[in-house]
Amino acid sequence: MKRGEPAVVPEAEFRSYYGRPVVKPPVWKVPDVPAYLYLGGLAGASSVMAVGAELTGRPRLARAGRLAAAAGSSLSVGALVHDLGRPARFLHMLRVLKPTSPLSVGSWILAPFSALSGAAAVSELTGVLRGPGRASAALAGVLAPAMTTYTAVLLADTAVPGWHEVYRELPFVFAGSAVSSAGALGVLAAAGEDLPARRMAIAGAAVEVAASGLMQRRAGMVAEVYRRGRAGAVLRAARVLTAVRAVAAALAGRGPAARITAGLCLSAGAAATRYGIFEAGRASVRDPRYTVVPQRDRRNRLE
Repeated sequence: MKRGEPAVVPEAEFRSYYGRPVVKPPVWKVPDVPAYLYLGGLAGASSVMAVGAELTGRPRLARAGRLAAAAGSSLSVGALVHDLGRPARFLHMLRVLKPTSPLSVGSWILAPFSALSGAAAVSELTGVLRGPGRASAALAGVLAPAMTTYTAVLLADTAVPGWHEVYRELPFVFAGSAVSSAGALGVLAAAGEDLPARRMAIAGAAVEVAASGLMQRRAGMVAEVYRRGRAGAVLRAARVLTAVRAVAAALAGRGPAARITAGLCLSAGAAATRYGIFEAGRASVRDPRYTVVPQRDRRNRLE
């Protein structure tokens, strides 16, 4: 072939045997695991919001944050246990702490956070043991950043290409989504004291949008699963809700209608983001190209 002439033989496309997936699809259930992802993030960010509200003299916002942290973490444990099938399986995860396993570390974050948040919520509701209750809330706040993002690490550490290829950006997407959803709850539950919650909602939405955009730009061909099919439709809806919720959060101080709109859009957008990412990962496993082609590209770059 002369230099500059077009190739006669087209570039070969990858095919696996019988079109079967190369990686075993995750067996996690819907809605259990998407709920687990969303509720855990909400609980962690709400705990941080409660600590900040306590320090700045906003009792209603602190109360809302503590109750949301307890409810979110408890429901998150419930969703995880339901997905596992038996409560004993969750307890078995706590027999050993394995620092190299995100699942083991995550279990050891979730269990003490849930216990501390529950103790703080019981004290808040009953008025008993206020001092230990505040101490429990503060200790939960120490674990809260890890609680907010560990599920992103848990997903990214798998062999699922739609999650593993975006391991750098995924924790920031989850953190922004969690902060935004906690801000939504504060906007709904603490009228008159909700200025920090509105700021959280706007900041979280901005982080989520920026990190999501960067994630898809860096994902290469795997970014297709975030734009197509059910995952693409859900994530497009999440982006619309994010834009609406940011504007509504900025206007939430102007009346109950704006506050309710902001809170509902924030919550729905955060939940849609988690589900869309979960569904994108599952879609990436079904097509073997997303597993093999990025691996070949990385190998060729190293040669």
